[in-house]
Amino acid sequence: MLVGLLALGVIAGSINRADGAVPPSSMAMIGLMNIRGPYIAIVVPNSFEMNPLLQSPSFQADPNFPYLDILGRRFRFGKVEDKKVIIVMTGLSMLNAGITTELLLTLFEVKGVVHYGIAGNANPQLQIGDVTIPQYWAHTGLWNWQRFGEGPDDELALESNGDFTREIGYLEFADYNNASQSGEKVGNLLNRAWYQPEEVFPIDGVPEVRQHAFWVPVDQSYYGLSVKITDLKLGACVNSSTCLPRAPRVVRVERGVSANVFVDNRAYREFLSSKFNATPIDMESAGVALVCRQLGTPFIAFRSLSDLAGGGSSLSNEASTFSSLAAQNAVDAVVKFICLLAP
Repeated sequence: MLVGLLALGVIAGSINRADGAVPPSSMAMIGLMNIRGPYIAIVVPNSFEMNPLLQSPSFQADPNFPYLDILGRRFRFGKVEDKKVIIVMTGLSMLNAGITTELLLTLFEVKGVVHYGIAGNANPQLQIGDVTIPQYWAHTGLWNWQRFGEGPDDELALESNGDFTREIGYLEFADYNNASQSGEKVGNLLNRAWYQPEEVFPIDGVPEVRQHAFWVPVDQSYYGLSVKITDLKLGACVNSSTCLPRAPRVVRVERGVSANVFVDNRAYREFLSSKFNATPIDMESAGVALVCRQLGTPFIAFRSLSDLAGGGSSLSNEASTFSSLAAQNAVDAVVKFICLLAP
């Protein structure tokens, strides 16, 4: 161990401080913490989603080294029950989620990533407070926006180079036109936007030889294990006078989608449901999933539904009322899941 620490000191001492670089003192502490790993990483978008976990009796912060701050992120160390964990908050958006996950997996000894938070709901068969566990995630914010006057059979710009595709399908803006004063539909200059897969460069591939990924699966063993928490009892009440009509439940679903868009629009919610069979809609999960895919790290996400995106029922647009309940339900599901993981 002493030899390892001395070698770490030599390496840290040889690193010159540069803008955006991890300071040598942090690199030394990272090495020390990694000796105590590996860890289950818990990745959370926002503080109101993270705080119920930090305040949970199931989480115990490391008494000697509770956290390490690196490049604007705070990596918290401790245990959930008897499992060693690192907890990190990403901030809003796909970009923040991807940057934080990349930093996490580059610096620390992580054996798996558990992501959780709240989400909008595209499936009216489910309810606020339900915790969803999708088998697949997609980034639905990467588009090739077709010029006006071209049709769905016309080749997209740069499609012949292999940069873009029509395989996934499109959003037709004219489908949501209001009729003209004469009652006739008119052309929509926005035309249509074609959904595109992400370019990925897995670490075990040839550098700069891209692959494409749209539906990113969660880890198969994690997903199989998640069936064991579907009987978990979840909270149904915010207080003594504000309760849901039925007890929320943990539900494994096929698909979730993410984009840098807060969806408070019924028409687009219904499109995502019919086009992609999506249930949770959020702004981070696919970013975490894509980084884990590229780095070959096991990944799963739990998203608790806080509202029916865009309204449409007596329980819609209630995120301000039920977000705290949804966040707590997500934490309860994550804690139960982590307890099932192998040491």
